[in-house]
Amino acid sequence: MTVQVCAVSVKQLPEGLSGKQGRIFFSELFLSMNTDRASIVLDCSSVRQMDTAAIYLLLCCLEEAMKCDCDIKLAAISSEARAILEFAGVNRLFESFCTNAEAVSSFRRLPVDLTSNAYVPFGSHRAP
Repeated sequence: MTVQVCAVSVKQLPEGLSGKQGRIFFSELFLSMNTDRASIVLDCSSVRQMDTAAIYLLLCCLEEAMKCDCDIKLAAISSEARAILEFAGVNRLFESFCTNAEAVSSFRRLPVDLTSNAYVPFGSHRAP
């Protein structure tokens, strides 16, 4: 069995995500989404306060990623920022991980062998 490994970009979110700094970050992130099925980890370790501008920026990043058929995952979110994301209901939209390494390794995909009994689609049943 082989593991499909894809290139993953780790982008450090700036401490302040509102205004000019947020627009610069979004522009740089947008450029990295030009590759086919880009895989991006947003390192949130320097973000302590998650305000509405920061949440809006994350949602814009997610929207653009969906348009470009890219994946974005969050890593190293402080407990304060995580609480704000949960309160706003945004946490359900992103996969998040404790560390960058965990987020990067989550992009590894195992191929599915449809001829084996290991794969059963949800809602279907196989006869024994």
